[in-house]
Amino acid sequence: MKKFSILFLALLFGKRMHAQELKTSSINNTPSSKSLFNPENKRNFSRKGDFYFHWGYNNSWYGKSDIRFQGPNYDFTLHDVAAHDRQSKLNWSYLNPSLITVPQYNIRVGYFIKDNYSISVGWDHMKYVMDIPQAVAITGTIGANITPENVSTGAMAGTYNGQTINVKENMLTYEHTDGFNYANVELERYDDIWVAPGGNTSLTLETGIGGGLMVPRTEAHLFGLGRNNHFSISGYGVSAKIGLKFYVWKHVYLQNSTKFGATNLTRVHTTGYDEFDKASQKINYIENLTVIGVQF
Repeated sequence: MKKFSILFLALLFGKRMHAQELKTSSINNTPSSKSLFNPENKRNFSRKGDFYFHWGYNNSWYGKSDIRFQGPNYDFTLHDVAAHDRQSKLNWSYLNPSLITVPQYNIRVGYFIKDNYSISVGWDHMKYVMDIPQAVAITGTIGANITPENVSTGAMAGTYNGQTINVKENMLTYEHTDGFNYANVELERYDDIWVAPGGNTSLTLETGIGGGLMVPRTEAHLFGLGRNNHFSISGYGVSAKIGLKFYVWKHVYLQNSTKFGATNLTRVHTTGYDEFDKASQKINYIENLTVIGVQF
């Protein structure tokens, strides 16, 4: 009977200690997930309820796309147009503000709705420049005089059905360099790959999906008529990303991610006569970004 009483008290004490541990873990909000490659270590804090902010630069690569130009007395499409990004350094010109150049950058603010999930809003400032000159196929019609200003098209006037032409600057320049802007909302998931013994330093895999609006500022010149247009909502985009986030310590991280995106620009400003002239295109891209961020 005495042995039974001792055993009963031991079980009761152990149960209470286990309940106390669970309660303490809940109060501390310590994550239950462990790192993939060293499961004996885990973070000593939870991300749930934290905000984060990061800023950095990007490179981008674009798939070939069709660009359709429409306006008074013309409606033609250039097929499989090649383009590239444009890297630049931050350059402030106090004498001529129009010469200010801004590099391709990313800015994002997010909130952890769970320890391993966050929702965020961001601005991806990419740049898109059509290769000039280049040979492309063309379909559609170009009148002898086009746009509201009746600009002469010279030898380019005609009806086309897949012929190859060499696009030069006297016919067209076309770029989203101020820029090819993607204003988006993303949902992200995080999985720890490695956690240092102290629990503050870690390497995390980030994956995510997103969608939003395309807000380019397009510079276009069609047969010499055009301008650097104002910012406008020209379409929409969707994206998916994967990357690595390295927490230098609990509140500071470095991150490199690759984003795969598809966009549909339905109304792009071209000559400056927005009510008459427009372009449209679908652009697929790959974007690689490197940022530094804080979590708080």
